[in-house]
Amino acid sequence: MKLIGNVDFFKSQTAIKFAVFVFISIAFFYLGKHWSDGSRQLIFFSRQSPSETTPSSPSIAISPNLNKEFNISALINTTEPETESKRPGSVKNKEKSVSESLTAPPPEFKSYGIVDENGTMSDEFEIGEFDPDLVENWGNGTEIEAETDKKDVRFPFRVKKFGLCEENMREYIPCLDNVEAIKRLKSTEKGERFERHCPEKGKGSNCLVPAPKGYRPPIPWPRSRDEVWFNNVPHTRLVDDKGGQNWISKKGKDKFKFPGGGTQFIHGADKYLDQISKMVPEITFGHHIRVVLDVGCGVASFGAYLLSRNVITMSIAPKDVHENQVQFALERGVPAMVAAFATRRLLYPSQAFDLIHCSRCRINWTRDDGILLLEVNRMLRAGGYFAWAAQPVYKHEEALEEQWEEMLNLTTRLCWNLVKKEGYIAIWQKPFNNSCYLSREAGSNPPLCDPDDDPDNVWYVDLKACISRLPKNGYGANVAPWPARLQTPPDRLQSIQIDSYIARKELFKAESRYWNEIVESYVRALHWKNFKLRNILDMRAGFGGFAAALIDNQLDAWVLNVVTVSGPNTLPVIYDRGLIGVMHDWCEPLDTYPRTYDLLHAAGLFSIERKRCNMSTIMLEMDRILRPGGRVYIRDSLDVMGELQDIAKAMGWHPALRDTSEGPHASYRILICDKCLLRG
Repeated sequence: MKLIGNVDFFKSQTAIKFAVFVFISIAFFYLGKHWSDGSRQLIFFSRQSPSETTPSSPSIAISPNLNKEFNISALINTTEPETESKRPGSVKNKEKSVSESLTAPPPEFKSYGIVDENGTMSDEFEIGEFDPDLVENWGNGTEIEAETDKKDVRFPFRVKKFGLCEENMREYIPCLDNVEAIKRLKSTEKGERFERHCPEKGKGSNCLVPAPKGYRPPIPWPRSRDEVWFNNVPHTRLVDDKGGQNWISKKGKDKFKFPGGGTQFIHGADKYLDQISKMVPEITFGHHIRVVLDVGCGVASFGAYLLSRNVITMSIAPKDVHENQVQFALERGVPAMVAAFATRRLLYPSQAFDLIHCSRCRINWTRDDGILLLEVNRMLRAGGYFAWAAQPVYKHEEALEEQWEEMLNLTTRLCWNLVKKEGYIAIWQKPFNNSCYLSREAGSNPPLCDPDDDPDNVWYVDLKACISRLPKNGYGANVAPWPARLQTPPDRLQSIQIDSYIARKELFKAESRYWNEIVESYVRALHWKNFKLRNILDMRAGFGGFAAALIDNQLDAWVLNVVTVSGPNTLPVIYDRGLIGVMHDWCEPLDTYPRTYDLLHAAGLFSIERKRCNMSTIMLEMDRILRPGGRVYIRDSLDVMGELQDIAKAMGWHPALRDTSEGPHASYRILICDKCLLRG
């Protein structure tokens, strides 16, 4: 082995390079020390503001703090110095204010989130007030601006600012609160006054529905299941009428509490659901039973407690004497709509629900040859269940026993099988096919509907006193169990009237992949999981790919999928996936309360509907149903974005236009809007 001191080592290239490096380093050290004055200096690279005489040019300067000593020990334990209002003054005054702020005590800690004063996570917290940036003093006046300086405009003027509506319109539902149209009805004995009667074209409101005084950001889910702010739904009638039945109670001065009970399940919805499962073991919530309709829902505790069992429930009730029941349900974060069994079909497709539930829903199912129960039969999936909890089931008074016999007779003629009657609950099952209907005697009532009747045609269609036929090929009956059905192309995909036929399954899967990638990017880049989204509306849902993507990305939210009357009816596919939706025409208002949704999603809606509807009409309806602090995502062609931004600003929204993933040269853009809390 060669020693380190070997002469050959010192003659090597490595040794020579090392010696040169050491020599240069020592030389630079001594030169720097010789030319330096030994003081601490900071070099600043700056660009002076350009003036009329001096052009902008970069410069290098020595720090103005040269040769100054600073004591920073006082800063170490200071939490937050007092702020000073911005005003011109001398440097001397500024230095004085800084020194005073350093000795001031830290401000009192105020908790507005889920991190306490020790920096640890806590479940006990209160929701703060609105961000000041989302609160505006708006006023009530509408401002209009002429468009004379522009060519080829559709209207000679535009609204620069929409005013606030009157205070008595805080809970206004245009198609259900049309007093003039209701007065003109020839009859109201069958519940006609609870159905849609929209304002005539050009007579709708052109103002912004105000929030109640003291409105606060909703309590987030899941706490909202059990309590909501009083000021957000300031009505106590249900407390007076239903407090003894464990529906709702007042909690202090500022909250409502929901114990989870109902008229027929005072001891809580959970025990009631357990009882139903024990009665019929085949009712497996969250497996074969995924989508439920709750008729006469009250404050929707039945649906609220089913959510924890992976069941989504459409809770419906009319806007009657207990008119705020659906509003309470939505404030709780539970899916609900205002709807009534009266003279028209409900806006849901055939074979939509795996189970339909009625607990003291105050509906006479046997009236008019059972026309209302026939509507239940249309919406109930083949092999699905109808659960009825009512006095005729268990009471032995003569009138109630007659009602029970009438119900038994009607359900037998519908070929329903009474699976179980126990206590105050009776459960029937619908047949899987038409064989029972076809084997009845000739002339039996109710008859089968005509073969050309479309059971999925629901937009302003009258009820029919006939039995909706089940598809001969079994479509709708053979859905996969949850959660596999979410991404399994259903059989009824083949019956949707769209151009594609052979590639429908590929189209279904492609839409799912498309929205999954987009939602993933929203979650990753736009931090959707931080927004506390709960109630979401997809205004043009297609096959429900957007809602499915939210589930796949584990956002704890529910989506109402809207299928527009102007496009193909994909509602059967949406329900077969285990999602919920409704048929609607965006030229008219939606049957829901103001301040219902946290997020409105509209993909390709305006570029299509602007041929039929006024875009400002749609935007005003969006404002009505969107909560203050809520968000809007509009994904549409570039040529509609300018007008949409103008309307958004006129409504007090904060709009921002973004590129899609295709880049700045794509023909589509994303318009993101935040809704403010407007005050008069």
